[in-house]
This record gives sequence, structure tokens and C-alpha cells, in this order.
Amino acid sequence: MSTARYWESHTPGEGRRRPRAEARTDARTLSLNGTWRFRLCPTAEGTGAEFLAEDFDDSAWDEIRVPSHWVLESVTPLAGGEQRSLRGSAEGPLYTNTAFPIPIDPPRVPTENPTGDYRLVFDAPADWGTSILRLRGVDSCAKVWLNGVELGWSTGSRLPVEYDAPVRPGRNVLCVRVHRWSAGTYLEDQDMWWLPGIFRDVDVIERPTAAIEDHHVHADYDHSTGLGTLRVDAEVTDGSPARVRVPELGIDIGAGEQVTATVAPWSADSPRLYRGTLSTAEETIELAIGFRRVEITDGVLLANGAPLRFRGVNRHEHDPATGRTQDRATMIRDIEMMKQANIDAVRTSHYPPHPDFLSLCDEYGLWVVEECDLETHGFIYAGWEGNPVDDPAWFPALQDRIERMVEPDKNHPSVVIWSMANESWTGAGFDVLERWIRERDPSRPVLYERDPSYRNSDFYSCMYPSLEDLEAIGRREEARPEHVTDAEDERRRTLPFLLVEYAHAMGNGPGSLQDYQQILESSDRFCGGFVWEWIDHGFDALTADGTPFTLHGGAVDYRPSGGRYCLDGLVLADRTPTPGLTQLAKAYEPVRITIGDAITVTNLRHAADTADLQWRWEALVDGHPIAEGELEVPVVPAGGTGEVGLPEAMPELPGDGEAHLSAEARLAHDTAWALAGHVVSWGQHQLRSGGSRVQGAPTGTGSGAGNTVAPAAARTSGARGEGDIRAHGTPSAIVLGPATFDGETGRLVRLGDLELEGPWLDVHRAPTENDRGQGGRNDLAGAWAAVGMDRMLHRTLDVQVRPEGVNVTGRVAAATHPHALEYQLDWTLDAGLLWLDVQVDFTGPWDSTPLKGLEIVLPRLGLLFRLPGGYTSAAWFGRGPGDSYADSFAGTRVGRWQATIDDLQVHYPVPQENGNHVHTREVTISGPGVPDLRAVGDPLFDFTARRWTSTDLQQARFPHELRDSGHVWLNLDHGQLGLGSASVGPALPEEYRLSRSQTSWRIGLSARPS
Repeated sequence: MSTARYWESHTPGEGRRRPRAEARTDARTLSLNGTWRFRLCPTAEGTGAEFLAEDFDDSAWDEIRVPSHWVLESVTPLAGGEQRSLRGSAEGPLYTNTAFPIPIDPPRVPTENPTGDYRLVFDAPADWGTSILRLRGVDSCAKVWLNGVELGWSTGSRLPVEYDAPVRPGRNVLCVRVHRWSAGTYLEDQDMWWLPGIFRDVDVIERPTAAIEDHHVHADYDHSTGLGTLRVDAEVTDGSPARVRVPELGIDIGAGEQVTATVAPWSADSPRLYRGTLSTAEETIELAIGFRRVEITDGVLLANGAPLRFRGVNRHEHDPATGRTQDRATMIRDIEMMKQANIDAVRTSHYPPHPDFLSLCDEYGLWVVEECDLETHGFIYAGWEGNPVDDPAWFPALQDRIERMVEPDKNHPSVVIWSMANESWTGAGFDVLERWIRERDPSRPVLYERDPSYRNSDFYSCMYPSLEDLEAIGRREEARPEHVTDAEDERRRTLPFLLVEYAHAMGNGPGSLQDYQQILESSDRFCGGFVWEWIDHGFDALTADGTPFTLHGGAVDYRPSGGRYCLDGLVLADRTPTPGLTQLAKAYEPVRITIGDAITVTNLRHAADTADLQWRWEALVDGHPIAEGELEVPVVPAGGTGEVGLPEAMPELPGDGEAHLSAEARLAHDTAWALAGHVVSWGQHQLRSGGSRVQGAPTGTGSGAGNTVAPAAARTSGARGEGDIRAHGTPSAIVLGPATFDGETGRLVRLGDLELEGPWLDVHRAPTENDRGQGGRNDLAGAWAAVGMDRMLHRTLDVQVRPEGVNVTGRVAAATHPHALEYQLDWTLDAGLLWLDVQVDFTGPWDSTPLKGLEIVLPRLGLLFRLPGGYTSAAWFGRGPGDSYADSFAGTRVGRWQATIDDLQVHYPVPQENGNHVHTREVTISGPGVPDLRAVGDPLFDFTARRWTSTDLQQARFPHELRDSGHVWLNLDHGQLGLGSASVGPALPEEYRLSRSQTSWRIGLSARPS
């Protein structure tokens, strides 16, 4: 049967059954998941033909779990020796972003082609009949034998394949040879780990005489009448009749017959399914029917007659222990987390998922853009020469992949768009694919993003536009792509726009989520977007001494490598939510609450009204709740707006403190994805800016000397001559009430009973992944390193003692380079606080350095203090509870918050700046046995507190390399640079950059016994 060197054939496979709809059948099924025997071999020949013998002794082979990836299991390496994990080695998981890990020599692959031979002995019942063997996913090419008889072979790693399988009663021997590299590798370059093996389920399904070979559910909905039309086409092996029954609708018709009934439509926010069956005399399959209609009218994407705008994410299948092998519980957890974060759509980047995931999307309610297992990105390194999508020799393989996506998944109501491929440039192959899809399933639009002509796509689409470019697209005024005709350009401007990837969530970020969403809601041309991406693709791993860490591509001894670009998720690899997910949940709120003179509710849901929500309000003064209650909001229909007055029960606001009113929409009842009380949306409004927060007794335990300034020795040894204080720095110390300053540096070294040191003018932050840009583009961190922003040196110019306080001037600059900051610090006492007025001037060539012409974008401007290590917690009035930055704070509320110093840190798998809190009014750092240190802003500041310096954070490659310095490092900052998403995306917008003009701000400090 097999072609010689079949793994290098353009042909997608041999001996396979044609693809058919996924079905939940009552036919007997044997799961072959479990423990198999396995041998890893260095070349495609594997162990040869000997392992096919039914009496072959495989007892010396490894045991391996199926489904799994052998590179994530404990196996005997190619060089022999003890079984071990291959993670971190060239034999283990390999990650590339765009590059092929093999030479570009299609369809050939290297002789060094790790190949896994699998064997399983299983028993079938004595009355077992005709069977099908189904493998849901094998990476990348597999040949299959049963009882020594070759069944066939196939490529298409994330696509199901079935073979006629002559299973006999009693003992059977199944052999599968899996090749890591094959011709199919050239079609699967999808920014992910290369993970070979049998990684999805393996089943044997008995087929009766009257078996349902295939079925196609046509469930249309007419929004103008409320009627659903149902027809279920069925293909039965022996041609006998089949019946369709939907008890809830009173439907009992023959397959192929059409019926109309009044129904509730399916949508992501109201996923109404009607359960039914399709039966022959010998087989019954379950039906989950969702009535809906997807269409494009006048350049607008509609579902059930209403504009459809996705609030989406891109989702790779990933688990830190098992890779793309996922159980149902993991899929449910993903969907629950998505729904709780107001995500209502998934793009299955970049391949069809496990079929259980789509069934769960039907049930829980997620719109799905299903993408084919096709990407040829690596041909970019060959100038796209030989690209399979433009080579007719490959067209049968391309169409095979499309058919094996559409046919199995055609009955899922959640799937509303077919995506033909990802990042494969352009070619005549897409004409073939588009034509086949439209003939087979005209009910769904077709998407392909990368072809600039968009001749095969129902959508205009792109990735990672700037805010300005996105606004232009909404006006249909986007720039014309190169190499397109006038007719193609004119047609493209009539198409709806789908943002398939944006807001690259690599490390700390992404920023500007609110800005993007505001634009995406501004025009009916927009169909919404999909953030890149859901989850970090990191693997659980151990150092040599057993310390756990997250393995990424850059930690693998193999080139080429995509480095850390596999760590770009809204949740970490273990599914810990990042602050970015919190911000996205706010941006994606399906119900918008705006508070002003009244409370306005805008229902952005596609179909559901707000009857499932309950409403509450809360009033706060200086962050303290003073009143709360239920809010009576009338039911607002989808797409509608309602308004209610401010709560009548809200009392007069006491005092003159800052006041806020918050309102929340919560689930009134339990749902499949969250319990009653889950907060869906919230709004907050400042009612009163408030008076001064400056209050309290004189600072610390000093003698209440007011503004009197004296040498430190005067506090304990009597007054000393004025000559003991020298304006230009001596070893003498200066006392201002409870504060003691170093007379040489001007730094604060004591406040009451608290020994500390600072401030240093701080302009450094550990670069985020977005600070590093991509491939030299938007590389802020590279410029910082080039000009020494992480190595700034400080020089005190003058320390002056004045009647009203202490004045310190100084200069901060890097070695070699002429740019600098000059500062003035004015210390005074007032109302029990030690006040610091800061003024900073910028000197030198910040806009363009003499060498290399670099622009120096300021990462931070603030004050750094070194505190004793005994501090353990922070309590603050400001935004919380999580991180916030200049372009990423809308998901945090103003209130009173507290956390331990350790819990303020976000443990990204690659250490970087984290834990900042913008718009802080005041913060108190406390701990056992140390005075409480309170900082007050006039009016606002940013703060971070951690047990290591920014330099420590920058130099650490993994979190376990961070060591407690024995101190707490407290930043009280004028501000920090925004986060952006420049790791893959546009430059950080100007409004989220720090000004390099003269800047001033004010901080008040006090220290009191804890």
C-alpha cells in the first residue's frame, strides 16, 4: 500500500476513510488510551518490520502513556541509558516562532528524524464486529498496522483520521510508527512547540450494518419571525432510513426532511441547545442543535440579524505538564475562566482543537473562529519560494486539511467562521480551499488574513495595528496594501474588519486594552478582535538541584529558537491569571456602567437582556465604605441603554474626604460558568475630590521640634556650633524634627525610630518583554542598556540647611553619555508629616544621542528608598487590588487595599518589572518590630515594594534566581512608562510616555510605632 518514504510525500495519506462529522454514538467503543510500549529511534525506519510480529517481545521497551507527547514523557534517549525526561534537550520539546527547525527542502526532511514505534496489545469482546480505528491527533506523520496488516498512514497532526480496522475477537496487536518530521512539517509552522507523538485519544468503534456514516445538521434561524428551520442529512451504510427526534420541539421526522418551529436562537451569551437524536435501527447518535444564522450584510457581520462583535482571545492547546494533550476538566477550566473574564469568542489558533472543546463551546457559549491546521510561515526565510500554498503539487494536501477540519466540526453551532490558514502568505491554493468550503458549507463566512488582496476572504483583517491605524480602518480609510488592483482595493473597503490578533500579552501587559476596545465599538465595520493569546506555553521543569521553574524556548539547547515568545498569555502556564486578564475583563465588559448625575447602563451583549443580573451600589469616603445597597435597574435589552438616578438611600457624605460611588452588575443565579454573585461589570465615579489627607500628630517619636533644623548630635549631646554643619557635605548629620539626614549625601537615614536610606532619584525599571520590542523594532530596553539607564550614578551637588528645612541638589547621569537629570529636594515639616518637594530637570541629548542617534524614553521617574527587611505588608488608598500602569489601570478600583510584600509581586516566568500601583493617595508599609512608614501623595503617586532591586529583577533569568536582599526597596514615583504591546505590535503611544520636561511632585512621610 505505502509509498516508499511516505513521510516525504506530497500526498497527505493513504488507506484512510473520508472525514465525517464528529458523533456521540451508542455504538460500542473501545478506548485504547492507556499504557503502551514505546521505542524511540533516530531515523524514520524506526525498529524496522520486526515490531509488527504479533509475538514480538516488547517487554524491554519503555512504557508510555497514550495520549501524550514522547518528548514530555520519561523515555530512553536516543543515546541509550536510563529513561528520563527529554525536556530542555535537543531531543525534547523545541519551540520556534516563525522558523522551521529543519532545512527548507520540501517535501524532504533530514535523515535525523526521531521516530517513535508504539505497540499495544488489546482484547475485543467475542461478539465484536466490523470496526473503525480513530486517532484524533498524531504529530506529525503516522503509519498504522493492526495484527500485522497495514491500515494506512497520514499527516495532519491536529486533524482526526480513521481507518477501517479488522479487529478480531480476543487478542489484537496495534502498531503505530510516528515520525517527528515529515512533509506535513512544512504545513505546520505555527508559533508553538514541536511536540511529536500520539497526543489525542485513540478509539476503536464498532460499526453495525445500519451505521450512520455521516450527518449534517442544518439549523437555520429567521430573526424576523422567530422560526427555526431544521434539516438533518444522514448517510447510512446500508441505505436504510434514519429518523430525527427533538422531543422538546415535538419533532419526529425522517433524515433529510425539513421542519419549521418556533425556537430560541443560539448565541454565545444565550447558548440555547435543543437535545435530540438521529437514529437508525442499529445506531443512535446524540444531537446538540443550536439554531442560528450568520451572514454579512452591507459590510456588517450579523448573527441572528444583530451585529456580531467578538470579545475574543486566541487559544493554543497547552498544559505545562502534558502539552497539547488535554483532559475535559482542563478545557472546562479554560472556558469558565474565559467566561468569567467576559471573553465570548475563541480563535482556535492555529488548528482545530480537541472536539470536546467545541462541544463545550456549544454548551457554555463561546463564538468560535475555527482555523485549519495550516501555516507555512517558515518559507519567509526563502523569500516564499516553494511556498506550498502556491504549488499545485501540495494542493491535495491542503484540501485534505480543510476537509478534515470542516467535516468533523460542521455541526457545532459555536463555529461561525472557517479560517483557512494562518500566516501562509498567498497563492492559488487558497482559491481551491475557498471554493471547496463555499460549496460544502455556504452557511459560514470564510476568513484568511494574510493575502493582501483578500480575494478569498469575506473579511478584511490584519494583526497588531496601532490605535491610529485601527481608527482609520473603522472609517474605511485604511492605507492601501501594496500589489493590489483598484478592484481588489475597492472590494476590501466594503468588507467587515476582523482583528484576528492584537494586544500581544507577553509578560507584563498588554497595555491600551481600553483604547482598543473603545475603537472596536465605534463602528459596525468592526467584528471585534482576538487578543494574542490565552496561555503561556511554558513547561514544568526542574533545575539540576530540583528547583522548579518554567521552561521556555530560550532555555532549550537548540537553534533556531523562538526564545521566550512562547510566554505570551493572559494566564501563566499553570493558568494563574495575570493582571492583564483583569484589565481585559474590564475592557470586555458586556454591560457598561457609567456614573455621573445618573447611572447609565449600556447592554453590549449580542442577544441577552440584563434580566439575569442584580445590581448593587457602594459609597466610599477616603476609600472607606460608608453605605451600600441594592440598585433597581430596569431590564435593558441587548443593544439598549437604561438609566437610573443615584441611590436614594445614599447618605450625606461625611467630612471633606475624597468620595466615590461604585455600582456593580452581578449574576443573580448560578450559571454553568460562574456562581451567583459573580461580578460581570462595574463602574466607579468620583463624587468629590476631597480635602487634604495631611493630618495626625507630629511625625515619629521626635521632640516636636517643628521646623527647627540642627545637627544630629544636638539631639543627644546638647547644642553644637553651627560650624558643625557644612553646606557642601561633611560626615555630620542634619536633624529636621524626627528626621535625620546624612550631611554629605543629603539622604534621609532616620525617621523617628526607623532607620532607612534614601531617596535616590530612580529612572530605571527592569525591562518588560514589551520594553524589548521585536527584532530591534521599538526596542526601548536596548536603548536603555546602550546609554546606561540601568547604571546611573548619583552626585550630590549641595546640601543646604535653611530655617524652613533642608535643601539638597544633585545630578544623576550614566557613565560615558552626556544626558543627565538634575534635581532639587526640599524637605520641610508640616502637620505631622515630613514633606519632600521634588523638582527634576533634564539636560543633554535625550531625544537623539550623539552616538547612534538613540531616543531615550524614560522608563521611570521617582524616588527609591531602602527599608529594613522586617517589613512584611503594604496597605494603601488608591487603585487595587492588582497591578496598574499608565495604560493599564481601568480594571482596578479606587479603594483601601492591603497585601503582603511578597503578594505584591507577580511571578512572571521571566522576571521583569511588575507590581506597580498608579494613582496612589497614600501607602503604609508595616511589619512586626518596625515602625509603620506612611507615604502620602499631594496629590497622587505610584508605588512598588519588593525585596530585590530593579537590577536584581533585570539580571535574573528565572524567578528562582531572585534572592531576598535583606531589605525592602520602596519606590514612590512620579510615574512609570506604560506597558504597551510592542513585543509584537506598535510602539507605545505618546500619551503613555513620561515627559522629559521639568517635572515636580510632592510626597509626605511619617513613621510611627506599629
